[in-house]
Amino acid sequence: MSVELDEVRRFLAGQEPFTHLPDAELRSLPSSMTMTYVRRGQTVITSGEDNDHLYIVRSGAVDVMDDSGVLLDRRGTGDSFGYSTMLPGRGGHGGNSAGSAGSGPGTAVDDHGPSRYTMVAVEDSLLLVLPGEALVDLVGRHPDIARYYSGLSVRIRADSERLRSSSGADMLRRTVADLGTGSGAGTGAGARDGGRVLVTVDSGVTVAVAAQTMARHGVSCLPVVVGDRLVGILTDRDLRNRVLAEGRDAATPVSEVMTPGPVTVEPHTTVFEAMLRMSDLDIHHLPVTDPEAGGAPVGMLAASDVMRTLRSDPIYLAADLSKATTAAQMRRIVKDAAQMAAGFIERGASPDEVSGLLTVGLDSLARRLLVLAEEELGPPPVAYGFAVVGSQGRRAAGFASDQDNCLVLSDDYDPDAHGDYFRSLSDRVCDGLAEAGQVRCPGDMMASNPAWRMTAGNWARTFHTWTTAPEPDAVLHAQTFYDMRVVHGSRELVESVHRSAVASAKGSGRLHAQLAALAVRREPPLGVFRGLVVRRGGDYANTLDLKKGGIAAVVQIARLYALVAGVTAVGTGQRLSAAAAAGVLSQQGARDLTDAFGVLTGLALRHQARQLRLGEPADYAVSPDSLGRIERENLRDAFGIIKSIQSSLATAYPVRST
Repeated sequence: MSVELDEVRRFLAGQEPFTHLPDAELRSLPSSMTMTYVRRGQTVITSGEDNDHLYIVRSGAVDVMDDSGVLLDRRGTGDSFGYSTMLPGRGGHGGNSAGSAGSGPGTAVDDHGPSRYTMVAVEDSLLLVLPGEALVDLVGRHPDIARYYSGLSVRIRADSERLRSSSGADMLRRTVADLGTGSGAGTGAGARDGGRVLVTVDSGVTVAVAAQTMARHGVSCLPVVVGDRLVGILTDRDLRNRVLAEGRDAATPVSEVMTPGPVTVEPHTTVFEAMLRMSDLDIHHLPVTDPEAGGAPVGMLAASDVMRTLRSDPIYLAADLSKATTAAQMRRIVKDAAQMAAGFIERGASPDEVSGLLTVGLDSLARRLLVLAEEELGPPPVAYGFAVVGSQGRRAAGFASDQDNCLVLSDDYDPDAHGDYFRSLSDRVCDGLAEAGQVRCPGDMMASNPAWRMTAGNWARTFHTWTTAPEPDAVLHAQTFYDMRVVHGSRELVESVHRSAVASAKGSGRLHAQLAALAVRREPPLGVFRGLVVRRGGDYANTLDLKKGGIAAVVQIARLYALVAGVTAVGTGQRLSAAAAAGVLSQQGARDLTDAFGVLTGLALRHQARQLRLGEPADYAVSPDSLGRIERENLRDAFGIIKSIQSSLATAYPVRST
């Protein structure tokens, strides 16, 4: 056997379903195969066309899509595709269903047929190719091969039917309780009703006992309890970093090394919301607690559970970023995520859900670039936090969102000793974001601008200046930075600055008046008789700007009321709800503004999704003629709500708005 064939044999020996073949079969199989190279974007199998080859991914990745372009699965190294068009029973992943009713072991028939699905390489890929006749012969000798592929075919067909019968909104609204899968520490949400029993440890046991419990049950994370009350979690990372790395004794109590007071989710929490929390906090496990049982832990949700369930969501592509190392890879993943997000808004997902998905992707991109920068530059000399502001900070990224970010540095920062490091880190990240497709901020509100790299103390003093002596130009900066949210590094540094800024802004009447002036500066394009007023000339003739005349006004109004109430929330909907709860905005006003914001962002995202499909730059310029009658009425109502609130603000804060 040649070196090349022996290498293929060894590769197949480690992959299902070939790993169980006799050695003699494994030795002869490679000689029946060829190897082919496909470039990223190349179609390997087209829906509706005949296929008579089995493909095994040696390296790279191939997407399986239905005839409407919905991603059903991604096949990576060691995975196979194309098998079902050659195995008995029509209707599987490639067109036929291997092992369908009536086809028992040893009854394989050379039944080549058209594929139901399209397979496209999403990376430059090397594929092993086995002719259909050879596959049929192999299945005749080893029926387990057919049974293995039958299971895959049934799953992919079920996924296809599920996606065809449900909108993107249905997928995104799936709850933790719906997962029904465990993280290795219990079931995703139902440790009480159908999965493995949740494994917990008492806070008083030793780390040795906890490690033995992990090993015995095959889990990587344990909820730590006192009675039925959750007090912390212990992960294998905690054991490595806080026990082994620090040389602690095996008799150390778990309470000394656990992560106390962990963030939790409840069974009714959506998987999407849970994923946002994991992404935002850069964690991989969330305990599931039941409020009806006094907050007792009932399960453990792991990031791997979510990824397995949402393989066809943009969140899955965000996970790919953790492996990306080149600008081209990141640019491709970000582009794919945008295309998939466009599909979700087109299939009925809410604006909040789609904006959240886009935000997760951009957060993951920034986080990956920061990790790569730290690997290249070395560990940061002092603690820092990389924060996003503006729409990304509010978790409201759109298809046209540009960069808005900054650095919060420890007060131990020395410009002479540490300046070069953080300048290089910021340049790498902002350059990388631009190369991946997130355009630079036209106002240069980015960490690459030295003005937006400050110590926590300097940030606090800057916010104090904005608060106590709010000049109009300064307020333009201030309003964006009140949306500050950490995505990497020290959470405490960023959140302490933000808490301090909100606290100082709460009692600043002058700042409130300036923010109110900004909120009423651009009135909605609504005429005296509720007519939609369009622009008359230029590149955007006969269109209206959904952002300047509507979305931005709601964002500014929500920010103002949140600061008046001293609320640290950054999302527009959250701010409006919190302001109403605090009594600074009426409940009806909060509901009306939330509805108006949903209408406007929904129209904007659908408009931008269409532009994305056509290869056009995304903008907010919508022609009323392109809208249906109900959409135009909703748009008029939304603009009317905003105009009414603006009138109230002008009365409450009589500052000249021009």
